[in-house]
This record gives sequence, structure tokens and C-alpha cells, in this order.
Amino acid sequence: MTIPNRSRLKTVATLLAAVFLCLDPADSAEQRKITVAFYNLKNHLLMDRRVSGGGSERLPKPEEELEVVLKSIAEIQPDVLVVCEIGDERTISAFQAQLEQRGVLLPHSHSITDAAGHERNLAILSSLPFQSIHSRDRLSYRLGGTLIPHQRGILDVSLKLSTDESLRILGLHLKSKREVTEGDQQEMRRNEARLTREHLDELFRTDPDAKVLLLGDLNALRHEPAVRMIQGISQRPDYLRALTLTDDRGARWTHHWSYADAYSRFDFALYSRALSRHIERDESYIYHRPDWWKGSDHRPIVVVLEP
Repeated sequence: MTIPNRSRLKTVATLLAAVFLCLDPADSAEQRKITVAFYNLKNHLLMDRRVSGGGSERLPKPEEELEVVLKSIAEIQPDVLVVCEIGDERTISAFQAQLEQRGVLLPHSHSITDAAGHERNLAILSSLPFQSIHSRDRLSYRLGGTLIPHQRGILDVSLKLSTDESLRILGLHLKSKREVTEGDQQEMRRNEARLTREHLDELFRTDPDAKVLLLGDLNALRHEPAVRMIQGISQRPDYLRALTLTDDRGARWTHHWSYADAYSRFDFALYSRALSRHIERDESYIYHRPDWWKGSDHRPIVVVLEP
């Protein structure tokens, strides 16, 4: 794969620009492209795991799995990284330190907590400081008379895209396809999507020209209700388009369900009309490495923006 060389060149070029132009690295970031990635880390948290000899113990993500995740992110070299299925603040801090050891400096972080208490949280790590935070983690809906929380909530932050423009990044992880006793999993996902669209409607009422990039594991296919509801009405100016991404072989899937041996595109990058001109489509992609499956059942998606 050629991405590691490209990433190293990008990092070196940024540092040289900061030196020769006598700029702060934070200032030089405004003059270069911004790489944003989304990655479902697959249970990077303390949880009950099977152990040899039978039974289970509360353990972190196995080191051999985490190593593949860290290598993948180091090759991508993101400026902004949105992740799901990550644990508490201690896990996030340790993750930042492990990435820094591999040359990925993402000192700014924000997370929201899984309402179900499973610690499969959403987080954003960034080399750029946050201008403002608009996340929602107390949303709920009724299903069959039962009040149910929007389980992982809506991660929402603003970053500086250029000297006079802001970028709004949203992160999502909708209800999985696993059946639960609380209700129908598809209806739960549809309701979470509806609450997300309502959040977006309010965002666009405040700023009709907002530059929005929504990244997430939507646990749905492009034609299904959850995705279509988040996107909105296609004729309206606040419609979010789906960015078409492929890996280096032209494949578009982002998730593999090993039990059924099924490959699907569950991970999406949706963008607003105002952001469209900033997207470097030829440089955006689905990341792949031969041992990707050892780190997660998802592959990262990468979006490159030109300020």
C-alpha cells in the first residue's frame, strides 16, 4: 500500500512549511489539506471476554487487535479522527498516547457516553482545537409506550477549516442490527435517525450555509430508512449527500459480518452543499491493509478537505 509514504511526505511538508514560513504548526494547518477519518474500533473498552479454559474475564481489547488499529491510523495520518466503540476517558487518553508514539498527534479530544452504560462511546481526537461543542447525549424517543434513549447520542463539534471558515463535524453510531428486548432494532435505528435529522434541521436553521461533514457507522445500507432520513429531502438545500468512497481495489464495503460472510457499506461520510467544493474526492478513500480484519470488523473511511 502506498499510503504510508504519502502520509510521511504530508507530515514532513507541513513541518517544513512551519519552519521556513516561521509559523506556528497550528497556523500552518490552516494552509494545508485536512485529513478526517472515521473508524469503528470494535470494542476498544473493558468488557467480558472469553479466556482459554472456558469462562470470561473483564479485559481490554487484545493487544494484537489494538496494534493493527494503531498501525492503520498511523498510515492514514489523520488530522481529525472520529471513533466509535471506545471506552472511558482513561481509555481515550491512553489511545492518544499510543498514537503519539506512532507519530500521530491528536491532543484535543471530546467524547459522549453510551446511554446504555456499555461504554461503547463516541469520541473525536483532533490536532486542531475545537471552536465549539454542540453534542447531544440526552435525547430519547418513545417506542411502544417505552421511553428509549438515543443510545450513543450525537457527537457535534466545530473546527476551523480556514482563516474565516468553520467546519462542523458530526459523529454517529446508530443502533446495531442485533435484536433486543426493548423493541424492533430497525425502528430503534429509524428513531435515532429522526432525532439526528431534527438536530441537523436546527443546525441549518441557525446557519443555512454550514459546512457539515457527518461521519458514522449507521448500521444501515444507503437505501434504507435510517440513512435516507438523516440525509433529508433531496430537493432542499440542507440535504446531505453521501460521498462515494472506494479502497485501492475499487471495493466499497466497510464492514464484514463473519457469521454470514457478508460485506456491507455501513460507514458513511455525508456532506452539506456548502462543504462540497472543499472535498478532495480523488484523495478520499476507504483504507485497506491485508490484515485489516485483525483490528476490527470495520475498515476506516478517510475524507480529505481543501481549506
